[in-house]
Amino acid sequence: MSKQPEQILENQLVEQLQKLGYGLVQIKDEKELIANLKNQLEKHNKITFSEAEFKKVMNILTKGSVFEKSKTLREKQHIIRDNGNNLYFEFLNTEFWCQNQYQVTHQVTIEGKYKNRYDVTLLINGLPLVQIELKRRGLELKEAFNQINRYQRHSFGSNSALYQYIQVFVISNGVNTKYYANNRRQSFKQTFYWTDKENNRLTNILNGFTSEFLEPCHISKMISKYIVLNETHKILMVLRPYQYYAVEALIDRVKNTNKNGYIWHTTGSGKTLTSFKASQIIMNMPEVEKVVFVVDRKDLDYQTTKEFNSFSKGSIDGTDNTKALVKQFSDDTKLIVTTIQKLNTAISKKQYLAKMEKLQDKRLIFIFDECHRSQFGETHNRIKSFFNNIQFFGFTGTPIFAENAFKNDLGKRTTKELFGDSLHKYVITDAIKDENVLKFSVEYVGRYKKKDSATEIDIEVEDIDKKELMESEIRLNKISDYIIAHHTRKTHNKEFTGLFAVSSVKTLIKYYDILQKKKAEGKHNLKIATIFSYVANEEDADANGFIPEELSVVEEPKALYGMNKHSREKLDEFIEDYNKMFGSNFSTKDSQSFYNYYNDISKKVKERKIDILLVVNMFLTGFDSPPLNTLYVDKNLKYHGLIQAYSRTNRILNEQKSQGNIVVFRNLKKATDDAITLFSNKEAIEVIIMKPYEEYVKKFNEAFIELLKITPTVNSVNDLKTEDDELKFIQAFRNIMRVKNILTAFADFKWSDLAMNEQLFEDYKSKYLDLYDKVKSDHQKEKVSILEDVDFELELIHRDEINVNYIIQLLIKLKANTKKDVEQTEKEIFNLLNSEANLRSKRELIEKFILENLPEIKDEDDIPQEFDKFWTTEQQKAFEKLIKEENLSEEKTQKLIENYLFAEREPLRDEILELIEGEKPSVLQRKKLGDQILKKILGFVDTFINGITGN
Repeated sequence: MSKQPEQILENQLVEQLQKLGYGLVQIKDEKELIANLKNQLEKHNKITFSEAEFKKVMNILTKGSVFEKSKTLREKQHIIRDNGNNLYFEFLNTEFWCQNQYQVTHQVTIEGKYKNRYDVTLLINGLPLVQIELKRRGLELKEAFNQINRYQRHSFGSNSALYQYIQVFVISNGVNTKYYANNRRQSFKQTFYWTDKENNRLTNILNGFTSEFLEPCHISKMISKYIVLNETHKILMVLRPYQYYAVEALIDRVKNTNKNGYIWHTTGSGKTLTSFKASQIIMNMPEVEKVVFVVDRKDLDYQTTKEFNSFSKGSIDGTDNTKALVKQFSDDTKLIVTTIQKLNTAISKKQYLAKMEKLQDKRLIFIFDECHRSQFGETHNRIKSFFNNIQFFGFTGTPIFAENAFKNDLGKRTTKELFGDSLHKYVITDAIKDENVLKFSVEYVGRYKKKDSATEIDIEVEDIDKKELMESEIRLNKISDYIIAHHTRKTHNKEFTGLFAVSSVKTLIKYYDILQKKKAEGKHNLKIATIFSYVANEEDADANGFIPEELSVVEEPKALYGMNKHSREKLDEFIEDYNKMFGSNFSTKDSQSFYNYYNDISKKVKERKIDILLVVNMFLTGFDSPPLNTLYVDKNLKYHGLIQAYSRTNRILNEQKSQGNIVVFRNLKKATDDAITLFSNKEAIEVIIMKPYEEYVKKFNEAFIELLKITPTVNSVNDLKTEDDELKFIQAFRNIMRVKNILTAFADFKWSDLAMNEQLFEDYKSKYLDLYDKVKSDHQKEKVSILEDVDFELELIHRDEINVNYIIQLLIKLKANTKKDVEQTEKEIFNLLNSEANLRSKRELIEKFILENLPEIKDEDDIPQEFDKFWTTEQQKAFEKLIKEENLSEEKTQKLIENYLFAEREPLRDEILELIEGEKPSVLQRKKLGDQILKKILGFVDTFINGITGN
């Protein structure tokens, strides 16, 4: 009976889709799917295919990856007909997207590695382009997400692989519904709710979501216009609702008016993707001559150009200098990305005027990125007076209002004055509610005391900002020690990275030297890097809390952006440290070399190869790195400068990244509250800022009580009777892990504050991992377990540095210890072998080494070598046993394992069966034997190769 509600939901959904205009078609299997596809393509293209001709069509359809198939879907097609004539046809009408054929089917069965039956499929011109997976009310939505991932592995790519044409997945338990693009790499965190224009969610699949999102014209429009094919990563991306509404508003403005406008979308919500889509659609309008996307710094020019080109390869040419920019204005380039400095030069210098004046009456659309910048006031007027037929659009996460406006020669200029109306608004509270960005955990560290001479009492003063105090070596050393002590915890054992924003180049130099000195003394092993530029008014800029622009408004940047000699020499020293760390060859010899250094640092931070990057202003705006989760602040910030800087940390990534950590060494409490109030409202502070430490302690203890109701002792996990009982335990312990993940990022975290001690947590974790192992080993069985749909969120307990090398160091410690400490170290080792997911496959062998080999080793210095020898012997024995038991070719198996490790792609069944020497298995035996050998090979790799070396 428990499954009945899901069936009722499915029937009601199919009925509603029919009312919207989908034709119901019963399709049992792939054979019927292909027959229906032929009929629908013939109907759509108004032609008839012979059997031979349709084979050619299927030959086109079956080729390529999901990404390549998405391109095939959108391209015009051609085959040679039986009579020798050319035949041109299409799989999807993307120009007039409502003019396609729509059908709904359900319970299609496809047999791949396993037999899978899919819930509801939307067919457009016979191709499965939208897949809807349903769960009964009360079940986690994530289970539907995990189920689709299982289909991806087991059957979507099987046989003719038509299900790889799916563009959009929809997951629902009736009351909650989300959608996402067909991209295997994204996590559940990267799935979206649909909303109306005012950002009100439409979560109920039968009441709002289906009629709005799955309506035939709308879903076709999403597929045709609002899915982006990312060329760099070869993945599909789909716009979120607020991005969709913003682009639609811009298109409407260009089509029907000559008015300007701006989009207010909070920092971290994906403005580059929105602006790219808007630019791409607008540039294809016949009435528009060119779209010019304007950024205000060379680093952002590089980043935006790269991102735009990743969405559509070669869609734009980077403008390296003003001459190249003027050429693009003159030729047939439709979309130009440039800096505000080069644009200024192009319309100001005599040598360019003749070419630029030819465009003065053409319809040009200017889109300004990060239009909260102070420079836009001046440039705005110059562009406006030069061109006669233009429209201005701005994108910003932090608009300029009267309260946070810069004062310059033109007076205080607000975003509304420069760009007109806000066309669409999506503020930080909307983004947090939708789980599109994370909350901030803000900790204020440090109080400064002054003596009252009359009373001799220390009075705490939280708002001292005297230069002498703030730059004193004692203070800077204390802050450096604090960062060293807490960075590993803040970044979950360096799974993530950090930025350190300081007040001036002078102070940055001091911090860098202190941190490097402490590293040389062995006090930390953090990878520190820095980059900075020098501007004359840096002190003044810091005093007002705005992040200043680092380059001149009109001119191109000169070498090193006007850095003074002392700063340049120090930066060269720091770059030399960087070169030694990464084997590179950067310097400050010219602006290009410095620019290359900037780009490399950007890349290394994103790849988590730098632990902490010290900056003054650079990287505090426009820098998007999801693995960055911590910002240390020793500088005054306010309003948009503060929100921009904090927002470097709150990009969504995975379960482990639960918040952006902000550690502030100045009294910015009021500035933080003021900024949040300005860009949302006073009540928003509770939405945007994480609760205090004590609240999460309370949450943890409540979660522990719930766990004890299900499993009062660790051993009672063994007595759980059914999979439903096991599921309750998994969910209860996972909830504990989630809260602990937040707690451990607090500097105040102590196990003694919690109702559950660390040993008990580790013991329960071991049982939790036992259940994970059980589900994993059951994967080869035909029976589908309900636990297969559960995300165990192993990232919440994965610690990269706990590997075999770490265990070896503990073994050395065990050998060197006094008798008193031996018991404690042994306990620690066996705890780790039971509770670390990446060591469990190695547990038996490591225990064997400890019991049989360790007592014979006299000198602890010999342990690494002896362990290596032991491991190599055991590995060889296991490999020979595998070859013998399964009758495999030693050479071919070795090569297959090497290829698997290199490509990180699970071998196909045919590749596995090729390894067998002698008589090949029958058709009936192939599946069972192939799965059995694959399981053994993957087990061998997991035990003997993965996690052996350090990270």
